[in-house]
Amino acid sequence: MIKGYVESIESLGLVDGPGIRSVVFLGGCKLRCKYCQNPETWKLKEPNMTPMELAQKLLRNKPYFKRNNGGVTFSGGEPLLQSKFIIEVAKILKQENIHIALDTAGVGLGDYDELLRYIDLVLFDVKHTDAKEYKELTGLEQSESLKFIDAMNKNECKVWIRQVIVPDLMDNENYLKDLATFLKKINNIERINFLPYHKLGDEKYEKLGINNPYKDKIAMDKDKCEQLYQKFLEIYDKEKA
Repeated sequence: MIKGYVESIESLGLVDGPGIRSVVFLGGCKLRCKYCQNPETWKLKEPNMTPMELAQKLLRNKPYFKRNNGGVTFSGGEPLLQSKFIIEVAKILKQENIHIALDTAGVGLGDYDELLRYIDLVLFDVKHTDAKEYKELTGLEQSESLKFIDAMNKNECKVWIRQVIVPDLMDNENYLKDLATFLKKINNIERINFLPYHKLGDEKYEKLGINNPYKDKIAMDKDKCEQLYQKFLEIYDKEKA
């Protein structure tokens, strides 16, 4: 029997897809992003839930989903490391016509086609546009993420882009231009969100005894992040024209 490891469930999420959503944080991640806010999800621990057990928990919120055009978002960690588990849960949810989103950096185990058939929306996390900087930031090569982009395009997935803006790394016009060019690789983009780097996860590193590579990094100013976003939109619109 397929079982999965669920780190936690947020019952009434408002930022991980359209409407009110239940957000399932799945354990396990290959990346070690320097700005990661959820280091507790890195390890894939012993399975603790069957697909039916998780689906039944999620379906308790079906009335909220239906009233607010919401649904379920699988996040992490990296949910692609538990693709088979998600597929089995999704089969149950789809019997109830639940909208399903996937929040991912695209670094899983490959063979994404079957999973993506059940996904209504992909929230794709762009770590960095440059291959060298990507590896410096995450610890892994960019190639697997690019393979997932190909799979999204092949399956005609609807996509929301997420880009964390880290001071001294993405907060400059050159990066904005590179991002606009990079996003040409991805079809069916419906929304692009900039997320300012914050320090809310610092206590987790200390509690877990894990080295925090950005311990001394300052948080991204929200107003500056918004200014960068508006500048990016100007550049992006020109790229698409």
